[in-house]
Amino acid sequence: MQTYLDSLVNDGAAGVLLHYAAPGTTWIGSSGVAELGLDRPVDPDGWFRAGSITKTFTAVVVLQLVGEGRLTLDEPVTEWLPDLPKSISLRQLLNHTSGLYNYTDDLTEPEEIVQDRYLHWDPADTLRAGLAKPRLFEPGASWSYSNTNYIALGLLIEALTGSAYGDEVARRILRPLGLERTVLPGDEVELPEPHAHGYWPVDGEPVDLARFNASQAWAAGEIVSTAADLNRFYAAVLGGKLLADAELEAMQTVVATDDSFGYGLGIERRTLAGGRVVWGHTGGIFGYLTLSYHSDELQLTLSYTGTRTESPETAELLGGLLNDN
Repeated sequence: MQTYLDSLVNDGAAGVLLHYAAPGTTWIGSSGVAELGLDRPVDPDGWFRAGSITKTFTAVVVLQLVGEGRLTLDEPVTEWLPDLPKSISLRQLLNHTSGLYNYTDDLTEPEEIVQDRYLHWDPADTLRAGLAKPRLFEPGASWSYSNTNYIALGLLIEALTGSAYGDEVARRILRPLGLERTVLPGDEVELPEPHAHGYWPVDGEPVDLARFNASQAWAAGEIVSTAADLNRFYAAVLGGKLLADAELEAMQTVVATDDSFGYGLGIERRTLAGGRVVWGHTGGIFGYLTLSYHSDELQLTLSYTGTRTESPETAELLGGLLNDN
């Protein structure tokens, strides 16, 4: 494992950390530096921005509401989100078959990303921006990953419960599981210590984006966590501690995009070389990449803090980590 993490740093990562567990094996370690220009190593128990892993948290809350009889997966959600087309169901938001335009596809200019990094984003305005663009396809006709879906789901949670999205995640997931090192930061731009710094290149120079207002990503990608907490979270999800059997089965019913990848309700299924199946999610947000994948015999969470716009592909990282074991 150490050799592979070192190779990632040699190839351009500022730092990486990994928590890995399999029968008879537990490995926790890191490589690289927490901040460029300093000799401080990455703390393997440190905090990081988990990006779209937030979607699994959001999906769990929504599926708990389904289990409580307050929502139905295959009915429209316009009662709570009247701006959405009536043809879009809750399931289609959760599994990215709604056809809604992905608002983050417009966030492409590094200079603008850095300049606007402290701005507050209102979720309702973010949703309206996504809805203003033409739909990619009719609901249910295809699959396309869209962060707009999960902004809509966060607003749905608030409309249905009367509580803030972050409060519902804390009440239903963080406190019951004792995830004391997972936070939904809102407009807080500072990361808890210790943390690694992620970088975004502007004019060829890496800009530190550890301080960042993640309201831009909100229910689609704002969570800050640690590898230990994410391993505990996915163990609870897949072990049925947060969802009843019917809702967990629905979560793991995937839209298959090819033989190796399928997307369920806020969770990914990846089939690795040799046929091994793992469940989890990736998360990428301006300088931070997280992988968290799990099975009955495997727990793996990796945080990668980059210095380039492009990070290694998920399949490449999983292959390197699991072949190195």
